[in-house]
Amino acid sequence: MDVATCETFEGGCTCRAVRYRLTSRPLFVHCCHCRWCQRETGSAFALNAMIETARLERLQGEVETVLTPTLSGKGQKIVRCANCRIAVWSHYAGGGDAVAFVRVGTFDEPDRLPPDIHIFTESKQPWVVLPAGTPAVPQYYKASEHWPADSLARRAELIAATRR
Repeated sequence: MDVATCETFEGGCTCRAVRYRLTSRPLFVHCCHCRWCQRETGSAFALNAMIETARLERLQGEVETVLTPTLSGKGQKIVRCANCRIAVWSHYAGGGDAVAFVRVGTFDEPDRLPPDIHIFTESKQPWVVLPAGTPAVPQYYKASEHWPADSLARRAELIAATRR
């Protein structure tokens, strides 16, 4: 069995109407310090677990998708609980609907998914102290330089599947 599929992670919205499960480890976990994420979350950063949408199962509850603006101009689809309106995951234009960015704070055990990288640190809040040992970059990065081999292989499969 693929090591990536050995673990599952469950979570949901605040009112518990929406429940979901990741059927494997995420590809990578981003802690984004860009001003757009700060504005969207009302906090210092956004923490997202990136995973193939096919590995994200909605177990219960109704969701609604809200298109929001992004700096790229291509927009972001934020998937929210139809009841409490909590954002549970999103889809960015770059990955389309094939990749989901799950809000780590909505997991039942969010501490199981610490950031693999801090991005857009050039605009991080000055009082945020980044941990030693976790990569941090001023803007974005090349996956080939930071992702583990199994995540790169899954990414290659995903790219190949979307080109078919």
